[in-house]
Formats: sequence, C-alpha cells, structure tokens
Amino acid sequence: MADPWEKSGTVDVEVRAYVQSLVTAVGGTSTVGEYYDVGDDAPAVLNDILRWLRLYDEKLGRWDVKRVLAEANLVKGDLLEILALWPEEASENKLKAKLALACLQLLTPLTWPVELEEERSTVNHHRHLPYLQLAQVSYKRAILHHEHANILRTIVRLGLPSMAQPRRERSKRDDGIIRLVLYIFRNVAMITQPQMLPSQGDENEISRSSTISTFADQDVFTLLLTVGSGANDEFIEQDVILLEILFHLLKGVDGRKLFMQKEQVHHEESEELRQLMVKEKAMHKGYNKHAPSRHHRFGTMIWVKRDDMKVSTVSGQQSITDDSATLHHMDQSKKWNKPKFRGKVNLESSEASDINARVEISEQARKSLRTFVEDFLDSGFNPLFTSLRKAIEREVERVGDVHKRQYYYLINWFLNAESARREQKRNGRADMPSDETVEENTFAYIAAVLDQETFVLLNRQMQRAFDEKRWQDLQATLLCFTQILLTTQSMAESKDEDDQEIAENIQNRIFYEEATHDRIVAVLRGYGNQGFAYLDTITECVHVFVRMLERYSKQNADLQIRSKRRARTKRKRQDAGPKDAEEDADEAAEEEREAYAAVSERKFDFARFSAKFLSPPCVDTFVSLLHYYADLKGSQLKRCHRYFYRLAFKHELAVYLFRVDILALLHKLVKGPQGLSLEAEGYKEWEQLVQQVFRRCIKWMSRETEGEGWKEMCAVEMLFTKVPNTVFFLQNGYERVVERRAPRAPAELEFKTAVEEKRKVPVAVSLLLEQGKGDALDWVKREVQRAVEERQAWIDERNAKSAVEQPLEGGDNPDEGIVPPPPSIFISAGSDERQAQLFKDKHLRLLLTTLGLQRLGTADDTDASWIVPSELELETLKQALKSIRDTEFDPPTFEEGQTAADCLRTKSSATARRTTAAFDDGLDDEEGGSASGGEIDEALFPPNLREKKRKAEDADRPAKKRRLTKRDRQELTEDEVNSRAAERKRKEKERNAKIKSALFITASDDESDGERDEEFYEREEALRKRTAEAIKKELITGKKEKAKAKKGKSGGGVGGKGVGVETSEGENEIMDVDDEVSNASEPDPSGSEIASPARKRQRPASPASSDDDDEVSNPSEQDQPAETPSTSPPSNGHPAATSPLKELSVNPGVPRAALGRGMESEGDGKESDGDDEVPVAKPGPRRNVRAAFIVESDSEED
Repeated sequence: MADPWEKSGTVDVEVRAYVQSLVTAVGGTSTVGEYYDVGDDAPAVLNDILRWLRLYDEKLGRWDVKRVLAEANLVKGDLLEILALWPEEASENKLKAKLALACLQLLTPLTWPVELEEERSTVNHHRHLPYLQLAQVSYKRAILHHEHANILRTIVRLGLPSMAQPRRERSKRDDGIIRLVLYIFRNVAMITQPQMLPSQGDENEISRSSTISTFADQDVFTLLLTVGSGANDEFIEQDVILLEILFHLLKGVDGRKLFMQKEQVHHEESEELRQLMVKEKAMHKGYNKHAPSRHHRFGTMIWVKRDDMKVSTVSGQQSITDDSATLHHMDQSKKWNKPKFRGKVNLESSEASDINARVEISEQARKSLRTFVEDFLDSGFNPLFTSLRKAIEREVERVGDVHKRQYYYLINWFLNAESARREQKRNGRADMPSDETVEENTFAYIAAVLDQETFVLLNRQMQRAFDEKRWQDLQATLLCFTQILLTTQSMAESKDEDDQEIAENIQNRIFYEEATHDRIVAVLRGYGNQGFAYLDTITECVHVFVRMLERYSKQNADLQIRSKRRARTKRKRQDAGPKDAEEDADEAAEEEREAYAAVSERKFDFARFSAKFLSPPCVDTFVSLLHYYADLKGSQLKRCHRYFYRLAFKHELAVYLFRVDILALLHKLVKGPQGLSLEAEGYKEWEQLVQQVFRRCIKWMSRETEGEGWKEMCAVEMLFTKVPNTVFFLQNGYERVVERRAPRAPAELEFKTAVEEKRKVPVAVSLLLEQGKGDALDWVKREVQRAVEERQAWIDERNAKSAVEQPLEGGDNPDEGIVPPPPSIFISAGSDERQAQLFKDKHLRLLLTTLGLQRLGTADDTDASWIVPSELELETLKQALKSIRDTEFDPPTFEEGQTAADCLRTKSSATARRTTAAFDDGLDDEEGGSASGGEIDEALFPPNLREKKRKAEDADRPAKKRRLTKRDRQELTEDEVNSRAAERKRKEKERNAKIKSALFITASDDESDGERDEEFYEREEALRKRTAEAIKKELITGKKEKAKAKKGKSGGGVGGKGVGVETSEGENEIMDVDDEVSNASEPDPSGSEIASPARKRQRPASPASSDDDDEVSNPSEQDQPAETPSTSPPSNGHPAATSPLKELSVNPGVPRAALGRGMESEGDGKESDGDDEVPVAKPGPRRNVRAAFIVESDSEED
C-alpha cells in the first residue's frame, strides 16, 4: 500500500508533513457539540504557520506552504471559524481579539492574489498557480457568505481601535493593523473567477454585485469613507491601499447608470437589446442574400473568363447568382500570407488590471454603490486625490506604476459619475416648481483634480508613457484628459459666473502649451497594434480636443500659444583634433541648454493646427476604427463620420480617401455585403458622405490635363498611401510654385569702447579660432598676402615709370606733385560656400572690416564683393597680416571669466542706418546725385520742429558784410544755383536722418557702456566750463568795444558814419551755440548774471540780421537798396567795431572768440555752408535768442 503522504509529488514530503501537523494543532470541531474548539496553543501555532509562509514561500520564492494550507482547508475550516467566535458583545475580550488578529495576519497573505512574473516564474509557480487561484475563489466565497457570522464586520471591529488613535500617537503596530484590514478588503475585491479555469460553484456568489452588497451590509463602505475623508491628514500612508480598493470595486461599472432611475435603466437596456437585434437582422439579411437554394446539395463548378482571356474555376452554387457574387467568391477563396507582426506584443494587461472590461451589477448593488459614490464625492474625493497627487509627485516607495494607472482611471470614473449626478439633479430640478429650484455648485467636490498641479502631472505622465510605449498607462491618461475636457466644457456652460471663469482659465492653461497639441497629434499618428479599446480611447480624445479647441479659438480670436523650439545646433567639424573635441563638447552642451530655453509665444491658427490631424497616419487610424463598424455604437460612428467629413470637404483633402482599400470599405459600409443596417443610427449621413467621396474620385480621375497618362497615374496612386509632398499635384494637376525668401543679413558687430585699437585684430582672430573656423582664417591670410603682393607690385611699377619719365620730360610738369591712387583690389571668395560664409558669418565680416576692407553692395546682397580700398596703405596691410599670424601662435589673454566674444556688441539699428545713409550720400555726390542702387528720399521719421538758425563755425564776419548791394554782388549762374540747392537738400536729408522717434527705439539703442558714458560726461563738464569762461570774456570785451564805438560815432565824419553803421548792424549779430550742447548742459549762473542787463532792453530784431539764403531766394528783396551802404573802408586808426556776442565753437577744442578785423576774411570761404541750412522762405521778425541770452541792438535805440 502506498504511503498517503506520497500521493502528490507537487510538494516536498517533509514540508507537507510539518505544515499539516501545525494545521491540526490549531483546533477543530468539538467532540462535545457542533461548534469549533480552539486548540490550547493556537496563538503560537498560528505564528509558526505565519513564520513558515515568510521564511519558506517568500524567501525561497515558492508556493508550497500555500498549496499545503489550501489542501488542509485552513482558511474555511479554522481561520474563519475563529473569527466567528468573536461576537460583537464580546469586543473587550483580549484573548479573542488576539486570536482574531493572528487569524487576520494569516488571512491577508493567503488571499493575496497570485500572479506570474515573466522574469521570476518557475516550474513550481506554474504547477501551483491554478490550484491556488481556485482556492482563493473559495476563500472569497466563504468570507462573503459565512453561515454564522459577518466576517468583514469582525475585521472592521478589529481595526477600529487603531484607527481611532490620532496619527501622531499611533504605534507601528497600529499602522500595521490598519494596513492588514485594508489589504484584506483589497484582496476580497480583487479576487475573481479565472476565465481559463472551471467554476466550482455559483459565480454569482463572488460576483461584483455580491461583493458590493456585502461591503455595504457589513460597514466596509463606512470604513472606506472614513479613511478617504482623512487621507490628507490622518491616513496619509493608507491612500494607495484605498486607491486599489476603489479601483477593483469600480472598474468596468458604468458610472452613468448608477444615477439613472429604474425606468431609465430598463429603457436603456431595452434600446441596447434593440440595437443588437437590428445588427443581427442585418447580418442574416446579408447572408440570406447569397444563401444556397434547396438544391445546394448538388455540386456546381463554373468557369469565369477574365479580361486577359484567362479562365478561373469557381465551385459552389453561391457563385452563380450574379457577377458580383462570383467575384466576391473568388476573392474569398484567395489566400494571402499576411506578414506577421514581428514586434514584441506588450502583454501588460491582466484580468485584475484590465480597464476595458464591462461589468453589469444588480439593482440592489447599484443602489448601494450609488450611495457610497455620492458620499465619497461629497467627503473623500478631494482629500484622497490630493494626497495621491502629492505622493506621485514625490515618487514615494508605496506608489508603483500600476497605482499611477489606477489613479488616472479613477479620476476619469469619478468625473464621469459626477457629471451623471449633476445631469440627474438638473433633470430633477426641471420637474420642480421654479421657486424651489436652487442650483448647487457641485464642481467644488472635484476641484482637487482641476488644478494646475494635476495638469502638469498628467502631461508629464502622458508624455512618459508615450515615449516608453506603455500603452495601457497612456490609455488611462487619455481617458482622464478627455474627461477633464468634458468637465471643463460643462463648467463653461454653467450659469454660475465663477464656474465660467474657472473654465476659461482651465482651457487657457490646457490650450496654451503647444506641446499638448503636438502630443495629441503624435498619439493619433502612432497607433499600431494596441487593440480596439486603445483605438477607441485615442479617437475619442482627439475628437473632443479638436471640437473644444475650435470652439475656444472662435471665442478668443487673439489666442496665444507657447511653443518651445530647439535652436539649430551647429554642425560639428569632421577634422577636429583632441583638444578641439573637448571645446566642441562644451560648446555643444551650452547650445543644448540654449536650445531647451528657446521659448516663443505666437498667435494660434486653428486651420494650421487642424491640418496636423489630416496626415496619412491619422487617416489610417480612423480607417482602422471604421473597420469595426459592425460593433461600433452610434457615437463612435458619428466620430468617424465627422473626421472624414472634415478631411474631405472642410480641408479639401478627399484625395487621401482615394485608396482602393478605403473605397472598398466605404462601399461595403453602405452597399454591403454585411454593411450597415438601413435602420442604424447615422446611416443617411454615411450614405451621403460615401456618395460624395465616390463622385469626387470619378471627377478626379476624369480630369483633363495637358499631358497624357493622367488616368493611368491616378489608378496607380490609388494603390498606395498618398505622400504629402505630392498631394498638391494630385489635387491640381501641376506642381506648387514656392517663392523663396531672400536671406537676411546678420547683425553687425562692433568692438566695445574699452578695446584698444591695437587689440581689435587679435580679438577678432581669436574669436574665429575659438569657433573652430581655422579654414576661414587661412583664407583671409591668403587674400591679404595676395593684396600685399599686388599693392607692392603696383608701387614698384609706379616708381619705375617715374624714374624713366622724369629725365625725358625735362621741363616743369604741372602734374608732377600729383600721385595717382593705387587701384582697389577685389577679394576672391573662391567657392560658393565661402561666398555664403562671407554673407552669413558676422564674425568673419567683423575681421575683414577691422582689417580695413570694404563691402560693395546692399546689405541683403548675398553676392556682394569685398575690396581692399585704394586708401588702405601697404604698411597697414603688412601690419594686419603680421598681427593675424602673431595671434595664431600667441592669442590674446582676457580677464578671468571673459572671452573674445565679451569684447563685442551688436551695432544698433540706428547706427547701421546712419552708416548706410552716409555711404549712399557719398555715392550720390560722386555720381551726380543718382546712386546705382536707388535712393529713398523719404526720411524714416517726420522732421522735428524748426529750431533757431545756426551759423557755420567759420562765419565770423560782421553782419554788414553779409548785406550786399546788388551792384556789389555777382549774378549767380544756373549751375551755381542748382549746386546750392542740391547742397541744401543734402544737409536737410542728413539732419532728418538723425531724427529718431521714441516709438522705434530698440533695446540695442539703449545699450550702456560705463567707460564711454564717463568719457562723455567729462567732456561735457569741460565744455561747460570753457563755454562759461568764453561767454564772460566775450561779454566784458563787448562792453569795452561798445564804449569805443559810441565815442567813434560822436566824432562824426565819413569814417565815423561808416563805423556807426557797422556798430549798429554788428550789434544785431548774435552768438550761436550748438544745439546739442545747449540741450545737454544747463545755463551757467555766472553767464546769466552778466547777461541780465541785456534782457532789460528787449526789442524786435533788426532786418539786418537776415541771411544770404533769404536774399538769394527772394529776388525782390535784392532789388531794394541798402539802408546805410558802406562808401569807404574803415579808418586805419580805428579798428572796425565787432558784435558784442560772437559765435562760439562748442567743439572740444579751445573756444573761438572772433575778435578784430583779422577774422573777417577767414569766414568768406565757407560762408555758404552755414547759409544753406535755412529754408527758402524768409522767417518773420523774432527775437535774437542764442544760448539762453536775449541780445538787442544799441544802435537802434540811438
């Protein structure tokens, strides 16, 4: 006879014997009565069994002890019986409480769901797994439906004392008891009947309805509400366990049905049954259309002649009904070895974690769950999900990947349930009288998942799941995101203004980030073999997102979005050495940091955004969904219809649907066989859409084009997916004409003021070396060397000619002192790459400019040439070449933390405009006023108001010399008049070009340089002092001269009269101080005090102070005789009287005090320079005001 202990070889014999002996020692049925009798050493025995579980099964990774305990019926025969011996009236019995706790410690690991891990699974695990799964099902049935006691209520009573303690006063033992209690509830909710194993009883006893009803009857829901409401403070460590319990209770349950009335549930179920019957009818109709006749038992075989005169054999009576049936039968008989998917199929879903399964519950369970959900939304939702969000953000140990997935799924479930409750209350208020309707703001109950922190966490998790290809996690995040969008839409439609404002802010935060838009597009494009549930989720998310974004963009015409663009990194050099590699690595790291920091804000364009969803991969995703048309609901079919309608008619991209498989699917959808039923929802809309698509396809193929072969090309294109680059040609029949924009010139660079002149070339050279542009530097050296050689050859040739020609001429040569300038030397780029570099590389252009080279052409001319100008001397070129070579071997040193780039700055746009204007004016002067590149006569800004006329610096003659009589003045020729007018126009243009409006000042115009400002202030201070001293000296000298002039006038005589006239007109002469100095500096107090006597004699200005321009422009005024013409030169004994205030130079040099007759002749040569600055019109009478002084003529008073 065989040993009974050897009847099973699945477990070691010694282990089985020892564990069985321990189970026997726990207790058993009493011999006295029909009740359970606990053994004397039951607590110690239970601890020994627990020790075996931990040290053998868990440590060795085996399930042998669990298998033996299941075979010995420990749970149902001992543990549950011990728990049933602890009645509610004996709650204070410590011995029974201790036994109950020991039973709970064993019951939790024994009911812990067993799952195979792919990397750690062994033969032992595969052997024990089916038996343990069925054993756990029996454990759950016994716990839920015990005959003599409420086991779950007993477990609740076991955990209440520990839960009643404040969190700060709890011991580790209390926290352990609370975890055990919650874990046993999680295990009970999680255990289900395995689909691949036979059932050992009535499955309804362990169904979801039975679990929910038992939880409600035995106060488990009350305990869960207590933990949920205190999850943010008292039960922080238990939030993840509660999350698991809620997930396994609610997954698959339709949240909307919970809040429906009984009649509404029956109506919806009846409607669902009717839809199923309609689909079944349509399926039978399609089958009966080609069903065999009553003679189907007779064999049939026919030949089918094809177009190429080949014959095919088809058997079966269903092939003789019509041609289409014959061809369809031929297609079905074909075999196609479809390529198998060779990628790794991600089997991350299991029966316990599947979020796509649909679960139906009974009416009683629905009522119990509805009550629990309402209470949880009112009290526990915000605390629990706030605590979970913080735990996920901190990545604490108790949070795993599966918990993140459950977190997002439950957000979706509760938001959907809250929406159903809100709708049910709205319908209930509609039936109430108007005076009793009080709308309650229920959005506050779900506010914890509508804040910015949740959105940030959701976007981060969504992107991470997509990058790591964890499709089930991505599906959960998409479900959550879609439900948040729908909740936000409900808030926007609310009558409460606060809710509308909150919804506006939420939509603004969601739609503001362009990364969110791109992520949704990428998810739609990336669909592959993830299954129908994932396909349904992503298409629904895209549908809701696009619809809400379109509505929001219409309401907010100025919607701005923030986009992050990667800066284009420079291409690495292929010939970089080891040292250069380190520098390139540092430079690449810096560029990478700058690339991530490049953030810009631009206006949102919905048409441009929606076009991203119309690419061929996106179309294939919706086509994949349409393949399930027989199983789709009305809302899902409508989703597909809206997408194809937007694609084909709104964006005019119906050519994407002109593909054989898509057209065949659309035809089958409407015309069959096995198509949509005529009674199906949306059938008419689909029929119209398909009709229009086929009509456009026929029109597309029959289009008349210039060339031949259009139809053949269309037939070939219908076999393949359309390439976006060829869509325009397929739509219009011709290629798109793209106009390329002209490249923009780089910003000009200049050296800072602190950089010395001799260090500019080394700094520019070292900058090129730092950037690894050694080839460009070698090219510059070659070109400069060539320029030196050509310039030296020209000088040698000129000297040789001079040596030969000088003895032959013999006489005086008037051109002997004139040396012709050397010709300009053009710089050769040598290649197109170098020519492009000369245009784009601002550092290379800075080096060439620093060397003295000039660029010919406009700023945007990519083919502009560089020349060595004729005025650049040979020694300068040699010195520049020597400086370049020296810098290569001995680069300049900089202060700590600085580089060559720190010595540069960008030229302001105003400086560049002034430089360009000066260069253009120079061309105009040389070429007679017409530049080759065209000239813009209009100034950039309107001219300022007219200021007081300023005299030229050299116009120091007395005023009487400027008033010429007609006979003393020579008549100007026409050429002279035109030249003066051109000169006047040029100076007016220069003056207007310096005008700079404050509206167009850029940030570069406001660049500050401390050293340059300090030098400017020092010059201004010295200028103020010199100006004040000159004004004092001039005023004192003027008084003395005025006294002498009065004495000379009282002396009489012809000469005295002439002197008197000079004094009268000379005193009308005024001092002219440059406007820039007068505006920048304050009036000197000393000068004001000296000028105070002059202010007391304020009179209108004398006509003698008018300018020559007025006389030239006014011929009528020239014909009038002078008031007091000078008839004789001044006497030698008495010098000519001068003006009391003369023009003072404001240049940094020594001020000029134009005194005496000797200065009179110096101003004759440049008299017209100062005259041409005034307009042609003669100004009216005005006071003689210069530099804040009012000067009057003393001769007029006489």
